[in-house]
Amino acid sequence: FGHKRYPRNILDELYVHNPDIFINLSASPYHYGKHEFRKDMIAHYTMKYRIPFVYVNQIGGNDELIFDGSSMVYNDRGELILHGKTFEEDMIIYDTNKSYPQLPDWEEDISWMYRGLIFGVRDYFYKNGFSKTLLGLSGGIDSALVACIAAEALGRKNVLGVMMASRYTSQESIDDARKLAKNLGIEYREISIEGIFDENMEIFNTEGQTRSDLAEENIQARIRGNLLMFIANREGRVLVCPSNKSEIAVGYSTLYGDSCGGIAVIGDVLKTEVYELCRHINRDIEIIPNNIITKAPTAELREDQKDEDSLPPYSILDGVLRMYVEERVSVEEIINKGYDREIVYRIINMIDRAEYKRRQIPPIIKLSDGDFGMGRRHPIVHGFRPDVYDQ
Repeated sequence: FGHKRYPRNILDELYVHNPDIFINLSASPYHYGKHEFRKDMIAHYTMKYRIPFVYVNQIGGNDELIFDGSSMVYNDRGELILHGKTFEEDMIIYDTNKSYPQLPDWEEDISWMYRGLIFGVRDYFYKNGFSKTLLGLSGGIDSALVACIAAEALGRKNVLGVMMASRYTSQESIDDARKLAKNLGIEYREISIEGIFDENMEIFNTEGQTRSDLAEENIQARIRGNLLMFIANREGRVLVCPSNKSEIAVGYSTLYGDSCGGIAVIGDVLKTEVYELCRHINRDIEIIPNNIITKAPTAELREDQKDEDSLPPYSILDGVLRMYVEERVSVEEIINKGYDREIVYRIINMIDRAEYKRRQIPPIIKLSDGDFGMGRRHPIVHGFRPDVYDQ
């Protein structure tokens, strides 16, 4: 097609043959907002050529990609007259000799993103011959969302949530994890990592004094990752990674810790979208404990730790990430939109320096037009970072 960002217009070449109808057999992977783009494109061409348009799209999940179906028929006036189901197999019959009324507009909303994630997880497991999963339930919002997706995709009986508390884990987080597991009806276990953590502190601090540094924070995540992988191997489960896109972008995750897993379910979901999805899940009944949604996000790897101790507020971080990563906006343009120059430089620097971590993240279900992994490959070693980023 040739529309907006597509320079070559195949339809112009086909139109010279005076066709009665356009039929497009498509394998168009989904990302949030893609359906609106398709509708605009097809309506544009049907009005331009005054020829009906049949759009038939693939359905199914394949690795990172989700094909949503959403097949459509437009009449020669640019009106939507038939629409197949989204994220479900479907068959629609179009009779070229029959007149059809115009359908109401199909608008994308956050439910499309949620159904896409469920669909992607379900097909990833089914097509690889797996049925059971597990994840670490921290009492935080990311693992809560992933638990909901897994329960919907695989069935609650096939999902195991494991709370692995340390000395820094609050009772509030333990209570929230228990309540979430009960609300979802999934299997739930608690394993204390305090004894293992103590042994590590003795091994690595031979002088007898802990340092409370990054190494001591990260060893907790790695202990948890090790335990989860043991359970996965022992019980024939696939571990799912709960890291979100905001964390993956700036390297706010621990290699061989919370980044472990067979698939990164929400690796293309920004933190602010995580909250939006959780509110969508709770739209009719409280499934995710409200306290998980309202409390300040924290990794709980040291006393009184909060994400914003190390990161800009997620509203700012995600705004920069959306422009820089998904919309390919230049640094100066981002700053001109009102973002603080120093904060923007800091975020871009974190993104560039975290590339080596992103190479080791599990496959990420694609949900945006600027996903990490297949959608964005940058060299780890490069010389194009301006010196000003380091100011």
